Amino acid sequence: MSDQQSFYDAVGGAETFHRLVAAFYRGVAADPELRALYPEEDLGPAEVRFRMFLEQYWGGPRTYSEQRGHPRLRMRHSPFAVTPSARDLWLGHMRAALDEIALTPEQDDQIWTYMVMAAQSMVNTDEPQYPGAIDVSGR
Repeated sequence: MSDQQSFYDAVGGAETFHRLVAAFYRGVAADPELRALYPEEDLGPAEVRFRMFLEQYWGGPRTYSEQRGHPRLRMRHSPFAVTPSARDLWLGHMRAALDEIALTPEQDDQIWTYMVMAAQSMVNTDEPQYPGAIDVSGR
C-alpha cells in the first residue's frame, strides 16, 4: 500500500467491503443468539450502515457521515446489552467473514486488529452471574 493509496483501495474498494459485510451478516442471520441483538426484522439496513461505516473508516467514501453524522459507536450501541459473550459471537462471525474474503495476511491482520479492538470497546454489560440470572443493570 503506497502513501497515496488508502486501505480501502488496497483491498479492492467497495466490492471487498460488500463481500465482507454480506458474509458477516449471513453468519449473524444464522445465529439465533446474536441475531436477537438486532432489533430490526430485516438485517438489510444494518448491513448497509455497517458497510458504509467500514468503507469510510478504511478510507473510502464518506457516505456514512454524510447520511448519519459522526459514527459515535459507543453511543449508538449503548441501548443494547453487549456482553463479552455477544462480543465473542460477533468476532466469530467477523473472523469467518474475513476468512471467506481472503485478504493478504498483512491486510487481514490490520483489519482483524481493528475489529477486536472495536468489538471490545462495545462491551457495556457483564454476563449474568449464574445461569438464569436476571440482569438488573437496566441495559
